[in-house]
Amino acid sequence: MRSSRMVGAPAAVAAAPGLVVLDGHALGVADVVRLADGHARPVPGSEAMRRVEEAWDAARRIAATGRVYGRSTGVGANRTEDVPTEAAAEHGLRLLRSHAGAIGEELPARQVRAMLAVRANQVLAGGAGLRPTVVTALCEALESGAHPVVNEFGSVGTGDIAALAQMGLALAGEHPWVGSGAPAPQPLDNNDALALISSNALTLGQAALALHELRGLIAATQVVAALSLIAVDGSHEAYAAPVHVARAHRGSREVARRMRALIGADERPTPPLGRIQDPYGFRCLPQIHGPALDAADALERVLEVELNAAAENPLICPEDMAAYHHGGFYQAQLALALDHFRLAVTQVARLSTSRLSSLNEPAYTRLRPFLADHEPASSGVMILEYAAGAALGDLRAFSAPASLGHAVLSRGVEEQASFASLAARQTLRACGAYRLVVGCELVAAVRALRQRDLKADPELPVGRALELAEAVLDADPADRPLTGDVSAAAALLDRFTEIWADIHGVPSDRQREGAS
Repeated sequence: MRSSRMVGAPAAVAAAPGLVVLDGHALGVADVVRLADGHARPVPGSEAMRRVEEAWDAARRIAATGRVYGRSTGVGANRTEDVPTEAAAEHGLRLLRSHAGAIGEELPARQVRAMLAVRANQVLAGGAGLRPTVVTALCEALESGAHPVVNEFGSVGTGDIAALAQMGLALAGEHPWVGSGAPAPQPLDNNDALALISSNALTLGQAALALHELRGLIAATQVVAALSLIAVDGSHEAYAAPVHVARAHRGSREVARRMRALIGADERPTPPLGRIQDPYGFRCLPQIHGPALDAADALERVLEVELNAAAENPLICPEDMAAYHHGGFYQAQLALALDHFRLAVTQVARLSTSRLSSLNEPAYTRLRPFLADHEPASSGVMILEYAAGAALGDLRAFSAPASLGHAVLSRGVEEQASFASLAARQTLRACGAYRLVVGCELVAAVRALRQRDLKADPELPVGRALELAEAVLDADPADRPLTGDVSAAAALLDRFTEIWADIHGVPSDRQREGAS
């Protein structure tokens, strides 16, 4: 195995295409996604590796001269039991073996790789006191594509100890890997075990993946909403700049600005002839999408702290030659931010079903009910309201606040739990249901535009979106199964995210990969 010093890289490498420099300070959500998807190679920063070595040396000296939780003592309710010096080496492996009891389904490679990336970066923050070759091994696994088998359940939001213990046993050569290129076994002992598993790396990795996908889907939803607005001759007044200056929530102002950019609306649009105002699905879009944008930003700020945190208990501080025992692993902020985000996402999805109902209503489309063809009593896209409502039901269930959970564990010593781990899993599961809800709206919006023979200016973002959709979605208006149409529309949302990114002025994932 290469030594830890050989993998170190100066911070200047951070700008190199296809690389993510792990320095314990600057890992972001997008970086975690790129590493999880295998679109970038991790390189530990040389200064960060120096911190890891200093903390490793300090941790061994501190544990040799005093009582340090998990190194010279047991853990949980066993914290008062000392580990004899002659049993110290085996104590570490026993700790990993006993805690590697995660249960349930095996997690997808992408989620496990996100966990590896987060854990490597956290160790590089310099507070774990973990042997440096562990960082090297984690980076080798990320580069080769190998990942340990990790099961779904085992955390209540006070550390992903079961999942990380499985990772630790895999690093020690006692637990299976998936794929080729697994790193050579590590000689883990009492100075490594708790230091390795005292983290929420899996929860953080899952939260990063979920945030990234849902942020993109919310952006794509606004593009779909713009198509629906054109299909019903909706008013631009709801997005007028004066409206959002007068009630200056940052997210709502930004959503209104992007809506104007999507459809080519003026900052002060002329009131339309005909109906005075639209249904909430159009009129309240900034007021509902805006909070979701704000919630996404708030969650990302929490993640940016946690992805780069030295939150291990105890914290090894070489400057003080001290091991500080604390509760920094407790993920209340993350759980609350995830719960808030899911509730906001559910509101956005619910608004999509409102627009779908408007698209089925002749009073707004001036077409037959349910956008049906001219055969007598045809049902058209009627079933999409039911399908979207069913998917929304799952999304509503996933939005139940995980932070309301409670647990008293380890003989009452750990008497509180954040359930951030559940919040992260629920947020990931919300992605699929959300995508299908908006896919239903997109199928109906494109059908309405076709039946009305309406075209958006191809120079406008909404015009580019319509061209993409018409190239993918079946134009046959006859009554037929729409399962394939919705699946195609749901997949198309990722392309719509790129259109929205152009308006926002940031590169999309596809553009980043092309640059790499």
